[in-house]
Amino acid sequence: MFAVYAAEPNADAPLDSLTVGERPEPEVPEGWVAVTVGAASLNMHDLWTLRGVGIKPDQFPMILGCDGAGKLADGTDVVLHSVIPSPGWQGDETLDPKRTLLTEKHQGTFAETVVVPKRNAVPLPAGLTPTQAAVMGTAWLTAYRMLFVKSGLRPGQTMLVQGASGGVSTALVQLGRAAGMRVWVTGRSDEKRALAEKLGAHATFPSGERLPERVDAVFETVGEATWSHSMRALRPGGVIVVSGSTSGPNPGADLQRLFFLQLSVIGSTMGTRDELADLLAFVAGAGISPEIGLELPMEQAEEGFRAMLDGETAGKIVFTR
Repeated sequence: MFAVYAAEPNADAPLDSLTVGERPEPEVPEGWVAVTVGAASLNMHDLWTLRGVGIKPDQFPMILGCDGAGKLADGTDVVLHSVIPSPGWQGDETLDPKRTLLTEKHQGTFAETVVVPKRNAVPLPAGLTPTQAAVMGTAWLTAYRMLFVKSGLRPGQTMLVQGASGGVSTALVQLGRAAGMRVWVTGRSDEKRALAEKLGAHATFPSGERLPERVDAVFETVGEATWSHSMRALRPGGVIVVSGSTSGPNPGADLQRLFFLQLSVIGSTMGTRDELADLLAFVAGAGISPEIGLELPMEQAEEGFRAMLDGETAGKIVFTR
């Protein structure tokens, strides 16, 4: 079958390992289902896989793609949940020490067919296209959990999103606006800030700029480059929710500010299958149209990978079949 895959790990030149070609048809274990892929979105996780991060060398070749949307054999439209718990795990699968994502142990979605546990194929609600649904399983689910499960924010409170144009950031802007938050965003360029305003941000600011007032919560995916600003931006008792560190994982902790102002720092990773179902219902019901920065046929996957590597797009990159 057709697939886009990592032939081998390549830490220094990840795109040299990217291969568009044929892979064997997958077997379907008991309790799993085959999904014919209609659309799948690109994530930074896919670049890390090409580099060999979070995956053992003997797992290659590995079909890339953490999330997507497609059809079951009976024609049911589904969205894929990419978090796969270990056999017998009960409860929140993101807390399972042996959990994996698609592309870490099991082959991914950049292919004609992907195989997942039956519960990981979530029915697609009316009101969402497969292309829109293909961005939900990673970036949007991460944003949903950060905002609605971890932050404790209430409608009317003020949230700051650090970084204006990434997949998680644009999802946070759209979800926060739809849920009645006051949404502020930082961005490095006029174009990125304009995108955030188009998506519903009430105000935007250059990265690191002093804000008019302190906020109730900051949403962090950037890390070292924005951490000091995030700490200074919080009101007493406020919270930073962290789901990434693209600029580096080891900023100064600023412990004096942390304890004196009784701030909270909360980590957040992906989300559960039930949270994905709730996210899909909320997006469909609220009429939210996810920001798609670039849509390409899967055969042109290398163009999408280069755009992500160069930081040239705003919103999600989606490959279609």
